[in-house]
Amino acid sequence: MRRVLQSKPIQVALIGASVLFAAVLLRSHDPEFLQRARDLTFDNYQRLRPRAPPRLPVRIVDIDDASVRLYGQWPWPRTELAEIVDRLAQLGAATVAFDMVFSEADRSNPAEIAKRILQDRDNLDEGLRDALAALPDSDAALVRSLAQVPSIVGFFGTTTANSVRPRQTAGIAITGDDPNLALLRMNGSIVSLPRLQEAASGIGSISLGRNRQDDVIRRVPLLITDGTAVYPALSIEALRVATGASTFILRSLGASGEISGGKTGLVSIKVGDLVVPTTTAGEIQMYYKRDDPADYISASRLLSGDAAGLAALIEGHVVLIGTSAVGLSDLRLTTLGQTVPGVSLHGQIIEQILSQTFLQRPDWADGAELMMTVVVCLLLAAILPFSGALVSAVFGAVCAAFLAVLSWIAFYRYGILIDPVFAMLTGGVLYILAITLVFATAERERRFVRDAFQHYLAPSLLKKLEAAPEQLNLGGEIRNLTVLFIDIRGFTGISEKLPPSDLVSFLNQLFSPLTEIVQRHEGAIDKYIGDSIMAFWNAPLQVDDHARKACHAALRVAEAVDRLDRDDAFGFRRRSLDIPKVRIGIGLSTGDACVGNMGSAERFNYSVVGDTVNIAARIETEAKVVGWPILVSETTALAAAGMAFLSVGALVLKGKSHGIGIHALVGDERYADSPEFAMIKENHEHLVAALAQRRHHDVAVALERCIAQAPDHLVPLYRAYRRSVISAENRHHPHQEK
Repeated sequence: MRRVLQSKPIQVALIGASVLFAAVLLRSHDPEFLQRARDLTFDNYQRLRPRAPPRLPVRIVDIDDASVRLYGQWPWPRTELAEIVDRLAQLGAATVAFDMVFSEADRSNPAEIAKRILQDRDNLDEGLRDALAALPDSDAALVRSLAQVPSIVGFFGTTTANSVRPRQTAGIAITGDDPNLALLRMNGSIVSLPRLQEAASGIGSISLGRNRQDDVIRRVPLLITDGTAVYPALSIEALRVATGASTFILRSLGASGEISGGKTGLVSIKVGDLVVPTTTAGEIQMYYKRDDPADYISASRLLSGDAAGLAALIEGHVVLIGTSAVGLSDLRLTTLGQTVPGVSLHGQIIEQILSQTFLQRPDWADGAELMMTVVVCLLLAAILPFSGALVSAVFGAVCAAFLAVLSWIAFYRYGILIDPVFAMLTGGVLYILAITLVFATAERERRFVRDAFQHYLAPSLLKKLEAAPEQLNLGGEIRNLTVLFIDIRGFTGISEKLPPSDLVSFLNQLFSPLTEIVQRHEGAIDKYIGDSIMAFWNAPLQVDDHARKACHAALRVAEAVDRLDRDDAFGFRRRSLDIPKVRIGIGLSTGDACVGNMGSAERFNYSVVGDTVNIAARIETEAKVVGWPILVSETTALAAAGMAFLSVGALVLKGKSHGIGIHALVGDERYADSPEFAMIKENHEHLVAALAQRRHHDVAVALERCIAQAPDHLVPLYRAYRRSVISAENRHHPHQEK
């Protein structure tokens, strides 16, 4: 059992090490479901505290459903788009950016229609031919408008390879390692018409990146590469043009002050004086605000000529042109659970950069999360073997709450994304496995204890032992015990007059209540030896004041035997059997003894051996001679001081070379304090003193006084004294001191 108890922490430690190893292995591979769990955690953080920036100079001209109903289905003629650009230029827009790609000529372009007619018809009237040639070019109108204001047009990166590339309008400077391998890669592109690109001040990618299965846009690439050249996103290109910067400065891992750890990737992008932290893939972590209708201006309002109040909304602003019309399918899902136009994401990116409000997941975040996981597992593995399930659960809940608060503070105060969920889940798995082990081990221990001691101990003590098996030492140990022997007097005569089946019934009927009395007084039954019972106190559990409890049990046992005989519980008188009064003898001794498992490796019993056991057995035998049913050793009488004891003198027990002080137990503490016992004890002490000094005349007088004044139940004790005195002159007797 000791080895089992000692191995429990080791088993929990092994479980902790296994769980931790599996967690590290899982985290290093970072499968999709772990990434999704992290994302959901950070989504909830944003929902609890969305970005709330001050009003920033960013506006969206929205080709909404109302505009489509008023001006016709999309795509609109480029002349109308040119008119929108002209109106924005008149209202003082700092930059105009299109969240769209003009990859083909305007299908409604009059000049293109005239060109096709002129190619197909050679016999047209000269005047008609001149009129057709004079039709306006709507693409040229948009080119002129784009050239009159700082403007940006978009492009798409594609996975399909082609040789088409957008015009590079900005310089790229890199400090540190080449980040091309880490950036979002395109194999080809879809770009706006060359003359539109030439007219525009900038060209940016309108891609919102790779979406996960839930379609929530959490990160948007700010750069895209074809493996050779790097191209900016629409948002940061619009900022570059608005600020007048000519170059993007890319800071990557391996730059001064950055530790790459063998990795490559981006750290930040600088646009003018503005620095944008990014993921290693060049993405910005979206920190959403709630969609605000005040950020949008309907294209129909702008085209209608209703300019009242528009100047204040447009002047000095970065204006993005996009669509929220349902039929145009440019709607995106944010972490706040809102569906918004794709163009608004570009606007929110610009706002984050202008306000310098970012969410970051630094390169040390993975290491910090693994460290949290290790610490939680170590703490749980340390506390689980020595505490109950509830205490461990409370401790685990406190750890989880601490990690959650720490993660929330990092988000709320510093915009740093640290995931507490993985450490919590790992700790939860460790807790479940370890508690399962602890419960299984505890149940095994309880079953072992129950099987080993259910016949020895009272149910109440057995429950205590099951609850605290660490108090049990089955390997053998020295303890201070009180040992009790009970023997049936005249058992040979009884057995001769009863058939075997009746004899067994008699023993069971007698031993059952006696056993119950012993166990009720916190004693343990060692064994039944024919007509005898051996019991002990203070093992396997510690029993306070065990000598006194054993003495009380002895008194109750003697009373129970008298009551059973008086009530003819065994039916001897009812059956007219010539069996005398059922009497018992009891011997108790207190002292050190060895207690533990006795026997072979295959079959053993929990028992007691030692001189204390031998003395208790010899005292029980001596009770026949003394004439009193309950005798105790000197050590027991001293340990149970205050009970009603009468000294029997120093008896030389069988196998002993010197006398041992023996006392008769005649009553409990209440009887010891009674006037009756005070008189008995005074007379008894005179008798013992006379015996010790061998004053035979005084012994005879004292004996007669004791017999005359003693209650009926003590008379047999003094008659036994008288017999021993008469024979003392002729032979050695145990009452004589040696």
